[in-house]
Amino acid sequence: MPDPAATAGHAIVLAAGKGTRMKSDLAKVLHRAAGRTLLAWVLEAIAASEPQRTLVVVGHQAEEVAAGLPAGVDAVAQEPQNGTGHAAQIALDHLGQIAPDATVLVAYGDMPLVGGETYAALAARPAEVEVRMATVDPGPEGFGRMIRDASGSVRGIVEERDCSPDQLLLTERNPGLYAFRAGALADALAKVGTDNSQGEMYLTDVIGLIVDGGGRIETFTVPAEDVVGVNSHDQLAQVEAALRRRINTDHMRNGVWMLDPDRTYIDATVQIEAGARIYPGTHLEGATTVGPGATVGPDCYLVDSSVGGEARVTYSVLRAAMVGEGASVGPYASLRPGTVLAARSKAGTFVETKNTTLGEGAKVPHLSYMGDAVIGRQANVGAGSITCNYDGYEKHETVIGERAFIGSDTMLVAPVTIGDGAVTGAGSVITSNVEPGALAIERSPQKDVPGYAERRAARAKKRDDATRDAQKGS
Repeated sequence: MPDPAATAGHAIVLAAGKGTRMKSDLAKVLHRAAGRTLLAWVLEAIAASEPQRTLVVVGHQAEEVAAGLPAGVDAVAQEPQNGTGHAAQIALDHLGQIAPDATVLVAYGDMPLVGGETYAALAARPAEVEVRMATVDPGPEGFGRMIRDASGSVRGIVEERDCSPDQLLLTERNPGLYAFRAGALADALAKVGTDNSQGEMYLTDVIGLIVDGGGRIETFTVPAEDVVGVNSHDQLAQVEAALRRRINTDHMRNGVWMLDPDRTYIDATVQIEAGARIYPGTHLEGATTVGPGATVGPDCYLVDSSVGGEARVTYSVLRAAMVGEGASVGPYASLRPGTVLAARSKAGTFVETKNTTLGEGAKVPHLSYMGDAVIGRQANVGAGSITCNYDGYEKHETVIGERAFIGSDTMLVAPVTIGDGAVTGAGSVITSNVEPGALAIERSPQKDVPGYAERRAARAKKRDDATRDAQKGS
């Protein structure tokens, strides 16, 4: 049985590969799934084993990978990259003098579905066991085959590309998750050669060397769906779908209603309170929060935004926006960064806002653009109204007072202030401040031209007759 005292003294994550099959300029472990990089998912899960130190072996785009590591996790460069055994050796050397009986976890940075419970189980390596490792049976293609003797004891691992035809038929495979006794790992790595199809140091060769030295290997089986590695964009989509199912299931178990979780896309970084309702086609990303009783969707895209309790957002895009309790957004609204909607306010159909605050109960019901504006409590902005906030060089602010009424199709040329309770006439271009309670109208006098329609029709008929006569004459 595992020794509860044998926690992971150290953890090594192999993340130096380029990921050629991704056909991307971005390092493989920096590709994102459900709001985090692949590497971030792995590091979060490994943290469950409470390692004293965690090292990430970096290679391709080393600086970029290292820059994204959380506090307490160090990077060590593998250059040149000469295989997984070489990477483990570099990391072990970087750890320096550690106790021979310490446990060293080794994992891969492109396996985001492995849960913390698996790493914790690895870390609980019994003192008398040199290696505790995970296996999968049946396992996916690409993994090395577990070689056992007649008694069932592990004798070694053969990488798939080096397998004989008979070995390729073996179903038990190695996903590359290990907990080593540090001394055994160091001794075996010193003996690993490069006599294989890749001409590299294989970490898997360590298992056979430890067995040959009389060391004990202990295995446990993990689900095949947990050990999917990411080597291509189709595999990235596969693991993201699995992560999304886990995230959505957790939310629903915590009291969040979803009509169709398979069509609901929520990052791991998003917080949703019990009682919220999420409709299909909704994407919630970044630091987004959704309050109790709020409704989001269908077909919404929210990034780094907050939705207050009992608010509703429908068919809309929100980026770094704040929606207060009981507020209403959409359908087809675009709330850009700096937008703040106070309680029970409204940004309605085809409304765009940017760096704008709507006071409590204020309304911009439809077909308007409000940029760099402060809109007071209970104000109403009529359809087709615009804050003309940019003069070609600088942005300027529009202030609309409490209970003000902005008539439809009003152009508010900033900087301008509309006083509390003031009214603007429909179709006006307002270039000067409006005092509280006043009516501001800017229009040309209407002029009617009697008989215009008849004269216009007569001119058209005359032109058509002349055209026909010309065609006959030709």
